[in-house]
Amino acid sequence: MDERGLHRLIGTIIDPERLEDDCAVIPCGDLLMVASTDMLHETTDFPAGMTDWQVGWMAVAVTLSDVASMGAAPGQVLLAVGLDEPERLAGIMVGARDCCVASGAELVGGDLDAHRELTLVSTGLGTVAPEHLVRRRGARPGDVIAVTGPLGEAEAALVGYDHHRKELLEPQPRVAEGEILGRAGVSAMMDISDGLALSLYDLLAVNDCGFSVDTARLPLPAGVPEDEARELALYGGGDFELLFSAPPALLPVPGVEAYVIGEVIPERVVLVDGEPLARRGYLHEWSG
Repeated sequence: MDERGLHRLIGTIIDPERLEDDCAVIPCGDLLMVASTDMLHETTDFPAGMTDWQVGWMAVAVTLSDVASMGAAPGQVLLAVGLDEPERLAGIMVGARDCCVASGAELVGGDLDAHRELTLVSTGLGTVAPEHLVRRRGARPGDVIAVTGPLGEAEAALVGYDHHRKELLEPQPRVAEGEILGRAGVSAMMDISDGLALSLYDLLAVNDCGFSVDTARLPLPAGVPEDEARELALYGGGDFELLFSAPPALLPVPGVEAYVIGEVIPERVVLVDGEPLARRGYLHEWSG
């Protein structure tokens, strides 16, 4: 069973609509609070060669990317560290703080414990006016599909294109872009860190329409042969860009570099160049 299968199981215990988005949405006075939690383990989530500073940065970036996907302004971050070696703590915390500062958030606390494997759990909070909240549900036929940056760069680094190591190890959550897009009125949005293909299927699961992608329009990782680059852009994980739909007249949105990659279609199917898109990408999987 993979991670999304487990989400369906959780949906039999709590309100399944609360699992549709990248964050939980909580009333907070005249605003809405969004909250997201992510758990990262050294053996499965941190590529070899990462510094402790980069580990701390990534743990925060993962969560703030979710906050951005809801159109919210980042607020506070809590970081729990299951520490394997005490001397690693300073670098991790400085990296976490620096990512918060760069994103307009504040590192306000967390928890500390001893673990055999380095494990970080980050919780991010943000706020947004109800009229600017963006969910995964809301795409409409006739909308365009767009992303905020090149796709496949992180995966390119993993398969040996070292000039993309920075994109892999120091991902940039698109917090400013998310807030701008929410205020502009995009119809649906999500974080794309599990890869474009899986993200489109996640949108398909909650919308009464489908999505058609043109690979000739994909923003590809530089310095990678074109055929390989398109494969990485479709299925590679680790990119912290935003995937969104919007009425064509809404674009371009001032302050956001966006690449239109396709259209929302009436049929509930995900297509690439007119053919069904394989449902694969980054998945946590369990066996046994």
